[in-house]
Amino acid sequence: MTTFVRGRAALVGSVVGATVLTTAVLPAEAAPTAAPAVVATAGTNGLDFAGGRLNTVERSPSGDQVVYERQVSADGVTVAARESRGYVGSYANGAHFRSVPCDVGACVELVGAGNGSFGVVFVGGEGDDAGLESVQYRLSGTSHYGGKHYPAGTAKIVDLTGRSWVVNGGSATEQQAGVHPSYRSTSDLVVRKPTAASVWGTTLWAATSTAGALTATDLGQRKVVQTLATGAPCVIKEVRTVGRWIYWNCGTTGAAGVYDRTAKKSFTVPSGPALVGDGYLVRHDRTAGKLLLTDFHTGKAAAPRAVADLPAGKTADQRRLTWAVDKFGGDIAYVDAAQSIHIVPSGVPAQPLAKTASDVGETYMDIKGLYGPEAWLSTWQFNKPVTWTYTVKDLTGRTVRTLKGGSGTETGVEWDGRTDAGKFAGNSRHTWTLRATAEDGSGTYTTSGSITVSGGTAGFHDQGLLSTGDLVTLNPSGGLTVQFGQTSGSFSGKKTGTGWPAGTLAVPFADTGSDRCAELLVRIPGGELRQYTGRCGNSGYTPKSSHTTIGKGWQQFDVLTSPGDLNGDGRADLLARQTTTGDMYLLPGAAGGKFAPKVRIYTNWKTYAQITGVGDITGDGRADLLCHDRKGGLWRYNGLGNGKFAPRAQVFSGWGSSYDAMVGVGDLTGDGKNDIVVRDTAGKLYRNNGNGKGSFGSRTQIATGWKPYMGIF
Repeated sequence: MTTFVRGRAALVGSVVGATVLTTAVLPAEAAPTAAPAVVATAGTNGLDFAGGRLNTVERSPSGDQVVYERQVSADGVTVAARESRGYVGSYANGAHFRSVPCDVGACVELVGAGNGSFGVVFVGGEGDDAGLESVQYRLSGTSHYGGKHYPAGTAKIVDLTGRSWVVNGGSATEQQAGVHPSYRSTSDLVVRKPTAASVWGTTLWAATSTAGALTATDLGQRKVVQTLATGAPCVIKEVRTVGRWIYWNCGTTGAAGVYDRTAKKSFTVPSGPALVGDGYLVRHDRTAGKLLLTDFHTGKAAAPRAVADLPAGKTADQRRLTWAVDKFGGDIAYVDAAQSIHIVPSGVPAQPLAKTASDVGETYMDIKGLYGPEAWLSTWQFNKPVTWTYTVKDLTGRTVRTLKGGSGTETGVEWDGRTDAGKFAGNSRHTWTLRATAEDGSGTYTTSGSITVSGGTAGFHDQGLLSTGDLVTLNPSGGLTVQFGQTSGSFSGKKTGTGWPAGTLAVPFADTGSDRCAELLVRIPGGELRQYTGRCGNSGYTPKSSHTTIGKGWQQFDVLTSPGDLNGDGRADLLARQTTTGDMYLLPGAAGGKFAPKVRIYTNWKTYAQITGVGDITGDGRADLLCHDRKGGLWRYNGLGNGKFAPRAQVFSGWGSSYDAMVGVGDLTGDGKNDIVVRDTAGKLYRNNGNGKGSFGSRTQIATGWKPYMGIF
């Protein structure tokens, strides 16, 4: 017999009771392709196939029974080496996986979820749960999530798809359905009287007491969201859902059909114990000793065709004992008489790639976290195996982190808030994109969103929790206030510390330690320069707040400002202008929050009324400087990244002759471009939005009444 499998012809023949698939001779113009995989085992006591992952119970080299997993390629040709997924035998206290009779004696019923986990019924050992059954959802090794305990012999896994499940158990029997485990809060379980049921995505499809009727229950909302009539001539006894297809039957010997949710109609398919794939079903014809495949991907059932020889055996229903179907766009697996496992491509086109469920992280992430470091955790479940790429970009559009994964039906993203270089991301809004590509080449899925990060690297001129630029002001009463910038482009909220003498000068600085809170430099009138430990906006600064003394004699400077990192060593630097000479000095940042000896970089800068560090305003990643001359000219000095500046470039002429304060405030609007704030002699406060190319837009008034402040930093 010849059958077409994924565009190639294959021959099916029997050799000493074992089915062997060999590549047929193709026309000269078609290159032969590899045959589907055959995996030799020492004995298989149960198997399931889901999401390209073949789970089996086999003997380990030590003789113990173990659950193994093998990754199978989308074309069914390549099977990876087996990996242990957990011990099956009895534990010291007598606890064990439940087994059922099968042709090789006893088998464990495994139900693959498609996302790398599988379900199994577990029997308790000594103690309060001795002899009681529970359904466990096994991950790697012994890691698992357990369910309710039931009396012996009553637990049954009805269906398992990704993180959604439905089980029966108890006396009297009840049905429970839910989603496990969720990164977000999980709704209570759906508890109902047992009927035929299946889960796909986060929807429970269940039969009612009305002939042919099914209800769809949203497991998150725990309410029925749809009722449909399949046309089945009975109260449905079995349901299996795969995307648009809902298989139903009236019992294993009764009528059977498939409801097409796209076309909204049913069509009949052959009766008998079946497993459903994407667009097809497979039955074991024990009389003929064959596995028969019925292709219905066109919306009607084609004539059944044999895909393998499988003798009748002793067990009436051998689903997930000697054969299984991968419903996630996959193929068929079966065990031959020699205990070899065969992978049989279905040859049926799968549905296009689609997301079936997701558990997406919040739009805010505090990397520090109240109880320790947090991460952005998200999952997406698909209808077939994918490979995926997750990228995070900052406000400037630069990619800061790229994560990749696959192959499997679930993407599990765990972003710890760090960049690809291992540094913490900046405290600002980031955008993320997930792109998943079907392993079988049948489509892509893309989604995106944003995350506002806090607890990461402080931004330029950032004294709070976010990288929005902040101001520090000194009032006549001795209050030193952090004025928190908002992405609206203004200031709202403040923290004040009192007791500061007139003449105090503050310099918002960078984090010089490891707590990711930006420090504040303060020169008191006597000339002592102090570094105050950053407070991340949690409280204001007082003279007695935690600090270290950098040195004395700093009264010789009338300008102190920090543009950021000027020499490219990763530490913020300080610029100072000497009052008497007007000479400008660079004080490179050093370890421990100290400064290396000053280096004169310019002479006689007395012509400038205001000098302020602005961070990077040109988009080249290097810190820059702005100077406002006494005639109203605004000049930009582009940082070269080596502690020096390029020759000055005029930004504006006749600009702001009434301004008596100018501060490079950082990004005040949340667009990733650094801005400046100026105050005129009337006490009006203005913002000029940076364009990211070294210049600024027209001014916008953002406040009045700022004249009393003795200093704006």
